Amino acid sequence: MSEALIAERGHTHGDFTTRAATAQALKEVMSRTVNWDSLPPSQREALDMIAVKLSRILHGDPSLADHWDDIAGYAVLGRG
Repeated sequence: MSEALIAERGHTHGDFTTRAATAQALKEVMSRTVNWDSLPPSQREALDMIAVKLSRILHGDPSLADHWDDIAGYAVLGRG
């Protein structure tokens, strides 16, 4: 991956290390809830991906439509 692409993603998605820590913290909270173990893999994965997208909004460009569109898409997939 080129340095230019990494720099571009830093602006839209946030610093990878910082963003990853937030995503992992969100996933940790979700995994400790009462329903987590009863969710099918597709719903757990959808929620994991939503956590990633949320961390990108919180650390990167919150106005980037792709972040919000991806969350909506994963929510539909999780619904089944």
